[in-house]
Amino acid sequence: MKIMIRRAVSGLMSVYVAKKDLEEPVVAVEKPGFWGGTVTLANGWRFQLPEMPGDTPFPITVEARRLAEGAGE
Repeated sequence: MKIMIRRAVSGLMSVYVAKKDLEEPVVAVEKPGFWGGTVTLANGWRFQLPEMPGDTPFPITVEARRLAEGAGE
């Protein structure tokens, strides 16, 4: 699923899913470098992010895999 990730001036990350017309803040990140792990949105959705360099600029659109609810818990 294509998602757009952006960082606000305050440093908070958010994800926009155009297919669902949904924008939610990121509330949890699996890896300190952000990329290559999972992120959890405020609504509970979880996405597996691709591996990317740590200095990748935002905003960026990536292909991410949405994980089934409760997966990995």
